[in-house]
Amino acid sequence: MTIRPVLIAFGLLVFAAPAAWAQAAPEQARAALAVVQTQDRVLGRSDAPVTVIEYASFTCPHCAAWHQTVLPALKARFIDTGQVRLVFRDLPTSPEGLSVPAAAMARCAVPEAYFDVAQALMDGQPALRAGGDPNVWLSQGAAKAGRPAAELQTCMNDAATQSALNAGVEAAVAGGVTGTPMFLVNGRLAEDSSLEGLSGLISGLLPPAR
Repeated sequence: MTIRPVLIAFGLLVFAAPAAWAQAAPEQARAALAVVQTQDRVLGRSDAPVTVIEYASFTCPHCAAWHQTVLPALKARFIDTGQVRLVFRDLPTSPEGLSVPAAAMARCAVPEAYFDVAQALMDGQPALRAGGDPNVWLSQGAAKAGRPAAELQTCMNDAATQSALNAGVEAAVAGGVTGTPMFLVNGRLAEDSSLEGLSGLISGLLPPAR
């Protein structure tokens, strides 16, 4: 499957220390980031007591490493047990000629396949960064999307898809998100996104065991 470019107009994000988030935007805009929207892609139970919001890019190597090394254990311990829901929000970064089509593809997958597409793109990123064919990388994601190739391409190029991605980026920037990956745990910035760091934050927010 050859993916034609998807054109979206927004500035590329810059990487900054997570601590910068605290002063980067008005309190109201930061608080709005913690609200789960209907267009968000969510893994886990809707009534989970803890919400982890991830801002990530499919071309960000640290994001790929997190999905490969931290997410499986976090999922087994907290998501599969109904204690956490993970919200994935796209924040395409350089090179936008790859990250934007990848984000559009994942958004255009059937809803239940979103995280399968995301994982395929993250898993394929090391080969891509080593000089692999971008269309092979995108095709690995498309294979998980649950939609015919022509239908997927049409959705990727649809103005509504582009508008949704733009709106997500604009909200993130307004709220002070400065780089990827970045995590909010029940609205609090996670300065340590390791399994141990996130587990500590999550455990402190869970209701007492009965």
